[in-house]
Formats: sequence, C-alpha cells, structure tokens
Amino acid sequence: MRNPGLYLARLLLAVFLAATAITAPAQEAGLSEQELRQLMQMAEYIGVDYPEAVKDGEIINRGEYTEMEEFAQLLVDRGQRLSPSPEAESIRGEAKALQAAIAGKASLAEVQGHTAKLRQGLLSISPALSLPQSLLSLDESRALYQKNCVACHGPSGEGDGPLAAQLEPPPTNFHERERAENRSLLGLYDAISNGIDGTAMTAFGNLTDQQRWSLAFYVGGLAFAGAEPATADTQLSLQDLVMYSPAVLRNDRPEVPTESVAALRADPAPLFVKKSSRDGDPMETARSQLQKALDAYRQGDYGSARTLAISAYLDGFELVENTLDSRDANLRRSIESDLLGLRAQLNANSDPQRVEQAVSAVLEKLDQAQALLEESNLSGSALFIASLIILLREGLEALLVVIALTTILIKTQRGDALKYVHFGWIAAFIAGFATWVLAQKVITISGASREVMEGAAALLAAAVLFYVGFWMHSKTQAQEWQQYIQDSINRNLTAGTLWGIAGLAFIAVYREIFETILFYQSLLTQTAEGQYSELWGGIAAGAALLAVVGWALVRYSARLPIGKFFSATTFVLLALSFVLAGKAIAALQEAALVGITPLPVSFSFDWLGIYSTWEGIGLQAAILVAAAWLLLKGRKSGASSPAKSTG
Repeated sequence: MRNPGLYLARLLLAVFLAATAITAPAQEAGLSEQELRQLMQMAEYIGVDYPEAVKDGEIINRGEYTEMEEFAQLLVDRGQRLSPSPEAESIRGEAKALQAAIAGKASLAEVQGHTAKLRQGLLSISPALSLPQSLLSLDESRALYQKNCVACHGPSGEGDGPLAAQLEPPPTNFHERERAENRSLLGLYDAISNGIDGTAMTAFGNLTDQQRWSLAFYVGGLAFAGAEPATADTQLSLQDLVMYSPAVLRNDRPEVPTESVAALRADPAPLFVKKSSRDGDPMETARSQLQKALDAYRQGDYGSARTLAISAYLDGFELVENTLDSRDANLRRSIESDLLGLRAQLNANSDPQRVEQAVSAVLEKLDQAQALLEESNLSGSALFIASLIILLREGLEALLVVIALTTILIKTQRGDALKYVHFGWIAAFIAGFATWVLAQKVITISGASREVMEGAAALLAAAVLFYVGFWMHSKTQAQEWQQYIQDSINRNLTAGTLWGIAGLAFIAVYREIFETILFYQSLLTQTAEGQYSELWGGIAAGAALLAVVGWALVRYSARLPIGKFFSATTFVLLALSFVLAGKAIAALQEAALVGITPLPVSFSFDWLGIYSTWEGIGLQAAILVAAAWLLLKGRKSGASSPAKSTG
C-alpha cells in the first residue's frame, strides 16, 4: 500500500473543490446571478422610461424607443437560455409579450404590467438576495452623493448637473415621483454597482457594498421627501422594500397603505430597527418568514415562497429545537416535519386551500411551542442538562476524529507531526469564533448557507474518514504493518500530506463550532438572571466529559498492539463516516439542495445520523455495503496470511 498521506491530501483537495461547487451560488436558471440581475434592471428601465419614448401610441423620442427595442430583444434572447422550468417558460412568455407591446406602441399600463411580471419571475429564480445590514447616516449618504453624483444628477438630484446637457439620455431626476414609483431600490443598487449599458451611468466598483446601498436608499427616497414617518410595526419587510417598486407593492400588497411605502422610501430606519429587535427571537423569525412565504405563494412567486419557508426553519425554528426538546420532544418533531414538508407544496400544482391549511397548522403549533417556552424559564437542572448535551452532541464527533488522527501518528512513530493536528483544531476554533463575530457585526450568514457549509464539510469528512478507515484496515495484519514501516515511516512525510492531516482536523472541528455557538446563543434567550451558573456549569461538565473520553481513548489505544489498534480504529472511522454521511444529507436537505423522499415510517436517531428519508438511508446503506465488503475481504486475507508468511 502506498503512502496514505499523499492520497489523503489529494482527496481533501478534490472533495474540498466539490464542496466549494456545492456552496457556490446555484446556476440552475442557466444564467449567472449577474446576468439575471441585469435582465431585471433592463425590465425595470423599460417600465420607468417608456413614457419618454412613447405617448398616445406615437414615438416621441426615437433614441429612447430604439433602446427599448434593443432591451426587449435582449430579454427575449437571454430568456431562451434559461433552463427548462415552469418559471422560465413564464418569463419567456412575458418577454415576448413585452416585445410585442413595445412594437405596438402599447399603453404605459400594459408595458409596466409586463415589466413587473418579468421582474417577479426573474426574482423567483435568482439566488437569495443579501440585504444590507445597516446604512450610513443621512449626512454621510448625502456627502457620498455630493462626491460622486453631482456632476450629472445635480446638487439636489434633479438631473441638472454641469454635464447633464451633454448626455443622451439625460441623467435621472430623482425627484420625479412617477419615475420613483416604478423604480425599486434593488434596481438603483444594481445601476450604481454595474452601471447601465448605453448610458453615461458607469459602475461605482470603488465603493463598498454599504456605500452603494446607502446611495441607493438616499436617491431612491428623494421623491418621497416630506412623507409622514413610518412606525416600527410596519407590515413591510426590508426585503419587500428593496426588491419591489412602490407601484408593484401597491398592486400586490393592497393591505399596506400607500403612505407607509412612501414613508419607508423616505426613511427606512424603522425596518432596520425592526430587524434588530427580532435578532434574538428565533420563533418570531419563524412565524414572520412563514407568513411571508404564504404571501409569496398567493402572488404566484413560488421560488421566493420556498426560499422563505426554508428560512422559517433554518433561521428560526431550528435554533430553539434543543430547548423545545426539553419541554415537548413530540411537538418539536412534528413542527420540524411540517416545515420540511411544506416546501414541496409551494408550487403551481398544489391546492391553495391545502397550502393555507398547512401553514395555519404550523403557525398554530409554533404558538403552542412559544407558549411552552414562555411559561417559565428553564429550570436550573433542565438548563444544565441542555447546556451539557449541546456540547457533547456537537463535540463528540470532532473529538473522535482528532483523537484518531493523533493516535495514528503516535502509533506510526510520527509524533513530530502532531503539531499539524493541533494546528488544525486550534485554527478551527479561531475560525469558528471569527465567523460568528463577523455574522453578528459585518455579514449575514443565512441558515441555508450554514446548512450547506455543514453538509459539504460532513460529506468531505465522511469521504476522507472512509478512505483512512480502508487504509487502516489493510494494515491490521502484522506482515502488512511491517512492510508499511519499511516502506513509509522512515521517510519524511511531504508538506502536502501534513497539511492534509491539518485540513481534516480543521474540517472536523470547524463544522461543529459555529453551530454550537448559535445553539448556546439561542439557549441564552431562555436563561433567567441568576441561572448563568447552571449554563456555564453545563458547558464545563460537557467539556470535562469530552476530556475524559479523549483521555480514555488515548490511554486505551496506546496499550493496544498495533494490529488491534488499527482494527478497532477502522471500525470507529467507518462508523463516523456512516454518521457524518447521514448528517450531511440531512443538512443539504434542510438547505433544499437535496430532495426529500420520506420513508413510509417516520423516525430519527440523531446521534447515529439516521433519518427517515430514502436519500440519507440510501447513502448510508451504500457505506454499510462497502464496509461489509471491506471487512469480509480483510478476513479472507487474514485467513490466508499464515501460509504466505512461512519460509
């Protein structure tokens, strides 16, 4: 058998690249995210500028009209590149209808109807939008505008800058209310970020993301100056305000007063306050996202409905599952099952009445769960146990991998390489806490992104552990081990091999750290004053138990003969591969990257990574078959080895 370290390093690289591909923005639409956003921008541009080109069925500006025709043709052409789906077919139909309406010099209402439906269709197949976490102050945004925009748009944004007379088409007058009513903040942000082809509007790639969002909100609010301030209990979300123009919101969300939309365009601060107040309440997030999913479904925006339903579970309910388990495990399992099953119903073929009933049932169960959680804070003993179990549950898998790597190096007389293992798990702790800090202060890590990361990491770890287990099993016979010693141990391991070992330690630990922090953060919301000693006591007890398990594993494995050690470790690594594979599939199912086909009987054994879906059970069955074949082959080889070793 050749040096396993080289294979390990290569396998780590290969699987890591595969995992990166999984976590990259999906291009199921057939177009990149940037191309989809450009199409949305074109559609919105046509809807906004059509009155400048056509009036009463006559062309009033040939240059503007020609640009409308070119953009419409681009929408039709690129629509043909969309991957086959009901949403793509609808988009292609709207693009052709828009092109025909422009050719026929149709009314503004008809053209804007087609452009609004086009944007909604494109939004439904686009990757989830990363919303701004905060904006610059009004004074800072105004100064940013004065520095970058006055030459064309003028000091107050009326399109009368020093260069305006030389430009065709002329710069936008941001105070024109009709234009602003049909312009979304996302469209303004994309124009600032990417520019607009065929115009003097260039891309401002030198600005930070926060600066571009702040500029978009600033110029997008000029036409609404003077509106009555909005309150923090507005029915609109930040996503609604960003993605849709006031005209679209007026048509699709008639329950929201027009004055509220105008007030939020003038001053969006209440939405950012509202978001901050929700951060510590996962149950409220679950209810809010679920209600938005239902609203999107009613509007026929099935892609957004599924995305919001996924967020209701991953960004909300999942974070209180451990706490609810200590009160009513059956209710927790029921809500989890209902939320995962709801996604499959959010499509054009579902019965709307059944979808309404399903959402109502989940909301009712969420209310029951909220009532249980709010009856009183967790008792001291329940808090201690919950705190202990979180650390044990998340830490045991990582500990077993690190211990296995450590003892393998010791047994193979490569104690000098232990520093690479220690580097891996220490770096994972640092990276895990850094990721959490960034998620709180700088970036947004959605629940779906977290599950994709965890699923990809688990798949990577499962593949590597199975490979290492396979290699170790081949060394359980004494003569095989002696041959390996002669061939490999006395040579220096390559840098790639050693960093591969460090990489496996990093992956095994990092995937647990961030989720552990999130679970403890949620547990804190159920902790009363004076109960922090129980919380920290549970953490300390969990850490102590992990330390005892680690010490026992190292001490016991050190006394085993090399053949028995390799044999026992083989079973441990193959078992870990089995568990991680099941958890990987479950995580990717929760993130909606892998389908969910339930078994006839519902069950779950979380410690073993066994869940009642054909996808997870199928992969784990394949691992069991491969492991059984490996062990059977090893027994046959062991039975014949004495004859081979004589003489």
